[in-house]
Amino acid sequence: MSARRAAAALALGWIASAAAAAPDAAALQRGEQVYARCAACHSIEGNRTGPQHCGLFGRRAGTAPGFQMYSKAMRASNIVWDARTLDRFLQDPMKAVPGTAMGYAGVKDPKERGDLIAWLHEASRPGTNCKLSQ
Repeated sequence: MSARRAAAALALGWIASAAAAAPDAAALQRGEQVYARCAACHSIEGNRTGPQHCGLFGRRAGTAPGFQMYSKAMRASNIVWDARTLDRFLQDPMKAVPGTAMGYAGVKDPKERGDLIAWLHEASRPGTNCKLSQ
């Protein structure tokens, strides 16, 4: 394969994967509705009973700015939050991190979890929809 063809194939693959990964407006709306269940303890902008979600993706578990009430298990989990780790955790928090202080049964429906994670990805980006509190 020529270098030009390889570059074109790579570019097309990247565009296709980016388009496939982009959530639609309906999925984001459903994700926001699922997040309403989380709002008793969490918010995007600030810490509550649970840590803020602003800046969530790429952050190591147990390290939200200004949040001090993490369980030892969460601080020691070495989880870095991304779509895969959130999916596993949100399915069954107490199984994913035994000893977590998050006493929530989880989001059992895979579609709901996917929509929630897609919404969180958009809503938790610092500088766009949220500002990190200290």
